[in-house]
Amino acid sequence: MDFGLVLQTDPPATAVVELMRRAERAGFRYGWTFDSSVLWQEPFVIYSRILEHTERLVVGPMVTNPSTRTPEVTASTFATLNDMYGNRTVCGIGRGDSAMRVAGRRPNTLAALSESMRVIRDLAEGRETDVGGTVLRIPWVRDGRLPVWMAAYGPKALALAGAEADGFILQLADPFLTEWMVRAVRTAAEEAGRDPASLTICVAAPAYVGDDLEHAREQCRWFGGMVGNHVADLVARYGEHSGMVPEALTAYIKQRQGYDYSHHGRAGNPSADFVPDAIVDRFCLLGPVSAHRERLEELRALGVDQFALYAMHDAKEATIDAYGRDVIPVLG
Repeated sequence: MDFGLVLQTDPPATAVVELMRRAERAGFRYGWTFDSSVLWQEPFVIYSRILEHTERLVVGPMVTNPSTRTPEVTASTFATLNDMYGNRTVCGIGRGDSAMRVAGRRPNTLAALSESMRVIRDLAEGRETDVGGTVLRIPWVRDGRLPVWMAAYGPKALALAGAEADGFILQLADPFLTEWMVRAVRTAAEEAGRDPASLTICVAAPAYVGDDLEHAREQCRWFGGMVGNHVADLVARYGEHSGMVPEALTAYIKQRQGYDYSHHGRAGNPSADFVPDAIVDRFCLLGPVSAHRERLEELRALGVDQFALYAMHDAKEATIDAYGRDVIPVLG
C-alpha cells in the first residue's frame, strides 16, 4: 500500500513544502493538496517548489476541476512540471465543490468532467485531441505521462470513474462504503471493456494518532461536514431512500443546516456540528497506532492501493512521524 499526505496550501507556502519533505523522509510516496483558488494559495506554484526539494514524491491536487482552469491550461501546467521534474505528477479531479461554490458557480456536470479528463490526459501526454471542435497538441511534450484519478461518490460518477479514469479517489475510510464503491467502480470498468485491476484505488481521510479519542474527533469532525456537501447533492439528486446510494452514507446529514466555506477543511468548523461521533469514527482513522493498522489492513484487503492522509489538525508532524515509524514500514 502506498501512502500520501494531503494538505491545504495555507501560507506560508514554505511550511507546506517542509511538511511534504518530512513526509517523503517518513516514507510517503504522494503529496496532495486542496485546490480552491480563493480559499488557499495557488497549489501548482507550490508543487514546483515541493518537486525541487524532494526526490521521489509524486504531487497533485485532491482535487482540481474542469472550470477554474481550462483543461488545456491544466494540461500544460502538469506537462511543464513533468518536463522539469520527470513525470512526478498525478491529476486528481472532480466536479468541484469549494472552488466552484465559493465563486458562486455550480459544480461541473459529469459530461464536462469526462471531456476534461480526456483533454487533460491527451495534451499532457503529447497527443492530439479535440477541444471544443479545435484539434490541439502541445508540441513540446516529450514522453509525458499523467495519470488522471477521479473523485466520486454517486452512482453515475462512480460509473464514469470506472469507465474512463486511471484511478478512483474515495474521500472517506469506512470499510463498508469503500467495499460498495470500489465494487461499483470496478464493475463499470469491466462493462467498459477495461481491466478493473488496472485502476488505482485511493482512499483519502483524516488520520490522527493518539489515545485521546475525544480530542481526535474534534480535530477531524470537519471532514464529515466536507463529505456532507457531496452527500447533500446526492440526496437532492436521488432521494434519501432511492437505493441508488447507501443509507450508510446519506442518513447522517438529516440535521445539516447549510455550510460556510470560510471554515472549509479546518478543525473546529462550526458547519460540522451536525456530524455525530459515529461518523467521525467511521470516516476517519483515529486512536493508537494499532487502530490505524487494523483499519488499513481492512482497506487493503478491499483492494485499496493508497491511503492519503488528511492532516488538517493540530498534530501534523506527530502523525506524519508516527506513520513513518509505525505504519508505513508494516503496510507500505
